[in-house]
Amino acid sequence: MSADYVIPAPPQATIAVAGTTKVFPVRRIWCVGRNYIEHIREMGQDERLPPFYFAKPADTIVPDGGTVPYPSLTKDMHHEVELVVALKSGGRNIPVEKANDCIYGYAVGIDLTRRDLQIASRDLKRPWEIGKAFDHSAPCGPIKPASESGHPKKGKITLKCNGTLRQDGDLEQLIWNVPEIIANLSEMVALEPGDIIMTGTPAGVAATVAGDKLECEVEGIGKLTVTIGPALK
Repeated sequence: MSADYVIPAPPQATIAVAGTTKVFPVRRIWCVGRNYIEHIREMGQDERLPPFYFAKPADTIVPDGGTVPYPSLTKDMHHEVELVVALKSGGRNIPVEKANDCIYGYAVGIDLTRRDLQIASRDLKRPWEIGKAFDHSAPCGPIKPASESGHPKKGKITLKCNGTLRQDGDLEQLIWNVPEIIANLSEMVALEPGDIIMTGTPAGVAATVAGDKLECEVEGIGKLTVTIGPALK
């Protein structure tokens, strides 16, 4: 018997699976803070501290080729290219050596950030959601199954803005690698199939404005291109 919803149920957020007509259903988006040493330094943070986590709603995803409306309340939206991990299983207290078994595949994404609002919240010791979890803030390219890509430990991760290289890192620069992230996060919450994890950004984050074309790539995983559009009226 189907549920008798009092309002229409929201659509299921999904990410395309590369080379197929299939889609991956997204349950939650977890994001890792402070996971590339050079980015920690450029943000003026203590590089000795472990990373922390924040979340974005599933419906903030923007597909490859999409347009991101420039968000309200900010004049300083930054791009942060990231390796995305899509989970096919989960659990609590997952051992590091079992973490890769939970992974369906990988993609490239962007953690868009209203930097001015994020910093203001941080300085007031308030939550970051207003700076991180706004509409259209999680562009994500197609997922490449791990059965095809393996589990990458190194590889270039880049972002170009209007053809100019801005972010240029390597996955081997991750302070906490993917299995360690999954194990650590599973100590805090029960991970579930459909969860995705954005694993942190390398140095080179910068402001983006309406009209910019952002082109991202993770070597051996895939590409993502989005355009920053004008603000919604």
